[in-house]
Amino acid sequence: MLRRVSTTPALATADDGPRQPGTWASLRAAALNPRLRSVALLQFSSSLPLGLVWIAIPAWMARIGVDIRVIGLFGLAQLPWTTKFLWSPLVDRFSLPFLGRKRSWILLSQLLLIALGFGLAQAAHAPVAVALVGALSLATAFASATQDIAIDAYAVEVLERSEHGTAVAARAVFGRTAMLLSGGVAITVAATMSWHWVHVALALCYIPMLLVTWLAPEPRERLSAPSSLRDAIWEPFVGFLAQHRALEILAFVVLFKLTDNLTQSLLRPFFVQIGFDDWDVGVGTMAVGTVAMVLGTMAGGLLSQRWGLGRALWIFGILQMLSNLGYAVVAELGTNRVALYGAQALEMGCSGLGTGAFSVLLLRLTQKRFSATQYALLSSLMALTRALTGPLAGVLAAALGWRDFFILTVPTGLPALLLLRRFVPWGVRDPQFSAERPTSG
Repeated sequence: MLRRVSTTPALATADDGPRQPGTWASLRAAALNPRLRSVALLQFSSSLPLGLVWIAIPAWMARIGVDIRVIGLFGLAQLPWTTKFLWSPLVDRFSLPFLGRKRSWILLSQLLLIALGFGLAQAAHAPVAVALVGALSLATAFASATQDIAIDAYAVEVLERSEHGTAVAARAVFGRTAMLLSGGVAITVAATMSWHWVHVALALCYIPMLLVTWLAPEPRERLSAPSSLRDAIWEPFVGFLAQHRALEILAFVVLFKLTDNLTQSLLRPFFVQIGFDDWDVGVGTMAVGTVAMVLGTMAGGLLSQRWGLGRALWIFGILQMLSNLGYAVVAELGTNRVALYGAQALEMGCSGLGTGAFSVLLLRLTQKRFSATQYALLSSLMALTRALTGPLAGVLAAALGWRDFFILTVPTGLPALLLLRRFVPWGVRDPQFSAERPTSG
């Protein structure tokens, strides 16, 4: 019988800890630190398949005239990213006979992604084998999700606590760059060349990533693998629940981005119905939003390190709620381009601030011995509201109108802040999350 042994986290005061380095000093440190440099570069490999499967392949199918109902089925290829916790215990339990425990899984996933990229290149020859493209897309998503499990687990194990904020900032830059390359740039290049050569080029992008994986340092602390697959599945959950206020923390993970997900689920239809043209709806707002999100996430990670995670979660949690009001202003003013871009920059920037602090929280919550399973579970819980808010947002927007809908999204952030107060009260600079290993008896 398992007995839960919980310890109350030690909560740092507002004045605890040495003064953290500034933004540029932190980024210089990331470039010189082999652990931070490896984690940041591997994020490029982690995000490259996302833009391909989520953005580029559906656009490719639409361009060659595939039925919209068939294109809709390609959305099923996203399932491995939301269900990756189901096979994450395998990454904790088993290690391959080369490199380290997590780096070997990363290398294997990258080799599979190279092979699948060349497979997509072959399927792109006219006439395009649509069914084969769908199968290869799903396989790419599965290999990518497995790579994500191993890369996130590697980051948890190799990084020092003081490096979390800088790592989140650097990962944001490389991740968004990869998605822009495999999503937006790929579509543009395919229009002048062909999808065959686009897929070849994207597959070749993983080759330098193999070298990064090979040269990446091993964690200083060598942790033993779970003794059985049962332990790899069961102990991560029991170990997490041994933390003080574990249920409140899990509920917070689910709800923290609720206000963002409600707002962002219908932005493009909102822009169209207000009367903005295709440029504003597509390239303009995407460019503004991407830059704002990257800068916000970088700042969120670095300021979480400088101010303390507790302060950052409170301040950025409030800001990402209030920033939704910018779209209510746009709904009131109509086709005002300045208001549109200002609202997009404000909301996506504040969302990025919240994401930066939240990403640091996930790194702090994950126990290193079960890094693959626990981080995969937490990130899947984080994505849960993104999958569920679309239908709810549509009903609310139709019933209330756009202005009142965006005003309503503001208080949807309050439940997360009430939960935050339970385990990180206002004024706590840096919460400490710890739990003893469950014992039998």
